[in-house]
Amino acid sequence: MTRIPQMVRGQTTHSRHGAVQHSFRYGVDYVLIDPENDRTPWLFSRHGRNLASVRDRDHGGPRGQGRGVTWCREVLAERGLTGEGFDQILLLTQPAFFGALFNPVSFWLVFRGEALIAAIAEVNNTFGDRHSYLCAHPGFMPIDAQDDLRARKVFHVSPFRQISGDYRFRFSIGLDRIAILIAHEDGSEGLHATLTGRRERLTSRALLASALLRRPFGALRTIVLIYRQALALRLKGAIYRRRPAPPAKELS
Repeated sequence: MTRIPQMVRGQTTHSRHGAVQHSFRYGVDYVLIDPENDRTPWLFSRHGRNLASVRDRDHGGPRGQGRGVTWCREVLAERGLTGEGFDQILLLTQPAFFGALFNPVSFWLVFRGEALIAAIAEVNNTFGDRHSYLCAHPGFMPIDAQDDLRARKVFHVSPFRQISGDYRFRFSIGLDRIAILIAHEDGSEGLHATLTGRRERLTSRALLASALLRRPFGALRTIVLIYRQALALRLKGAIYRRRPAPPAKELS
């Protein structure tokens, strides 16, 4: 376990299979924090504005109305995992820079000792919607790096993919490196998305390097890259689907 905030200097890859094939890779920086510990470097804030920040209202519950780790604890308790059943919750997320944020996916990671026993993938789309997927074995048994955790896709993310089929999640949360796979499987169509990167201490210097070099323009860069890939898919003949109503439940 760790209470020291960390940075994950990572890469994300997306690979689409089927009638329209497409792939890309980008550098992306995440932070891994204990949301119940406010000890942070001076250029990082938990609730106020700063060069980089992670605010409770941006996580755990509806977008902009989040309740942070309180929401996560309530979700786990509703499914039979109370505070006596785990030791720590960490949040893996992209921070806001200068208060601006768009985060395609964040992860609540729940540990018993050093073992991961649950993960909640908090997924956002560009239409202002959010849905979360709880990934866990029956009885919250430890999750190994080779384990596949499945969930039915119920949320509209990309307008070029249908709301059908299943997600397959894999989590490898090592002491020095993180690797996460999200695969959407829908018959002959498929999409594999990965997040990989090494863990290191979160420092003000690392945040400056991320803001100026690896993630210039922060959330705006993320949005531009998303629309750039959407244009590439449209030019390849992918079918655009209009946004349906989001699911009534915020978690599945």
